Amino acid sequence: MSTQIKNSKIAGVVLAGGRARRMANQDKGLIQFKNRALISYALEALKAVSDLTFINANRNLVAYEAFGLPVITDQTHSFDGPLAGILTTLIHTDTEVLLVMPCDTPYFKAEHLQQLLTARTEHDADIAIAFDGVQLHPLFLALKASLTQNLQDFLASGQRKVGDWLKPLNSVYVDFSHEPTIFININSSDELAALEAQDT
Repeated sequence: MSTQIKNSKIAGVVLAGGRARRMANQDKGLIQFKNRALISYALEALKAVSDLTFINANRNLVAYEAFGLPVITDQTHSFDGPLAGILTTLIHTDTEVLLVMPCDTPYFKAEHLQQLLTARTEHDADIAIAFDGVQLHPLFLALKASLTQNLQDFLASGQRKVGDWLKPLNSVYVDFSHEPTIFININSSDELAALEAQDT
């Protein structure tokens, strides 16, 4: 997809563009969890709070297009990591704020995304980052679209680490320490099986 989408104040993107090596290179977003594609949980959360939701994917594009949302691929074919997906989304929309979520966290809901949005606005921060009381979760973000050039320059310099990009920015940390289980993610077949068994 190459057409820029206009008139969306808040956009959201689910990052599903990785190789998922620990998942035997399966496409994590399309794996079934409780009889639903794993990505569907993130899409449900984002669609409740964003004006437009994107899927960032680099393979199985037809399967992702079946969700009825714009599917965008990284600008390179080298699987450059989550920042590449975020940049691609920013380039495809003139949104004021972008919400970001990974595709493998079924317990992070719309109300948690709303807290990121609210905190970023209240603090007039460049970016709001989820925090579990111990560590940051840097793929749960609400960020100003005005960071597009900053991110473009960072990636053009050959850097890829999300934490290194976030470090110098004007950030606010949103404390979810009272419900750390919302960050549970699925990285392997064993984790998937354990979570399925736990939730039955």
